[in-house]
Amino acid sequence: MAAPNVRLTWGDTGRALLTSLWFVFLTFPFLAVKINPAEQTVLWRWPNLIHVAVTTFLLSLAACLYRQYREARLDRKTEDDLPVGHNPLHLLWTRPGVRLPLLAGASAIALVFPLLFSTYQTNIMITALLYVMLGLGLNIVVGVAGLLDLGYVAFYAVGAYSYALLNLHFGIGFWTALPLGALLAALFGILLGFPVLRLRGDYLAIVTLGFGEIIRLILENWNDFSHGPSGIANIPRPGFFGLDLSLEGSITYLYYLMLGLVLFTVFVVNRLQNSRIGRAWFALREDEIACQAMGIDKTRTKLTAFALGATWAGMAGVIFAAKTTFINPASFTFLESAIILCIVVLGGMGSIIGVILAALLLILLPEYLRPLADYRMLAFGTVLVAMMVFRPRGLISPVRRTYTVRGRTISDEPA
Repeated sequence: MAAPNVRLTWGDTGRALLTSLWFVFLTFPFLAVKINPAEQTVLWRWPNLIHVAVTTFLLSLAACLYRQYREARLDRKTEDDLPVGHNPLHLLWTRPGVRLPLLAGASAIALVFPLLFSTYQTNIMITALLYVMLGLGLNIVVGVAGLLDLGYVAFYAVGAYSYALLNLHFGIGFWTALPLGALLAALFGILLGFPVLRLRGDYLAIVTLGFGEIIRLILENWNDFSHGPSGIANIPRPGFFGLDLSLEGSITYLYYLMLGLVLFTVFVVNRLQNSRIGRAWFALREDEIACQAMGIDKTRTKLTAFALGATWAGMAGVIFAAKTTFINPASFTFLESAIILCIVVLGGMGSIIGVILAALLLILLPEYLRPLADYRMLAFGTVLVAMMVFRPRGLISPVRRTYTVRGRTISDEPA
């Protein structure tokens, strides 16, 4: 089939120009004005605005061409074309003879990463793997079950403070605190689930947001319990058969520990999605009323999603406390919940591979954009906007399953 014919019109150019002017207006205070308080002078940096205007204009035209290409391609789609909803990343992943080499290459890089890179780079990768675990946990609640949770950081805090307080008062070590932190977070997930069983959408988001703020304020103001804003210091790192490890050795050990826990998380979450409870979560996400009409216990399904999602947040919290050796309530603000939710949305709701890629992208990209100095977060935001424009369903959106029953093909795509 011939390539679709796409061309720009004056209307497209006008919209790109308006977009460019709007970005110039938004970035004017940050890029064009620089105040020197010592000399009491104002430096006007007009070339920065010109660069923003030209770059935004060209990107807007490119986005317009891309949309026209997709629309023309879908209009001229034949039976031999790719089904709607597939994307290049998913096609590459599912192509025969590609998945195994990709997995082998990624595994080899992951295993030798601490040997090839510095301790600083290894520490950043540990943080990225931590967010991979958090993203996969929230993916159960938001991506699979369709329950918008804006207070997920509360379970993260429960896990971290569980290890810190149990070690402070009872001398409990990391390996004992890891399952205890997961169980306590799951218990809090069930406690959150009961009051919100009848809520959905925006109302559910508001209640979960309030729950996260309640936990943070309790930790910040209950000094006798959590040491308040001062936090808890000298939290021990995980041990290795009683050996005393150096700082570099502890970071390397924690990296391989995180790598194993991420693989365990991927295995469990994948099995859950393909299980009976996983299909119930997908049904709940698509249509709650139809799900209940088919005989699925809505109460148990929601509580299971909250509990299992919180379990991984609790484990991640214990690891976070062991990694930083110091925690305080400032580490568990709403911004953390927003970042984890961005990972799930950007990766693709319900997609395990997509969440992994999105977590690595969101955590590693700001670090590697540090050479841009003051503009790194602007560049980071631009990349996120571009990705959501070109991939609104996420990096790797999950493919709808089809079933063949008595010669008829049935898809679970909602009507």
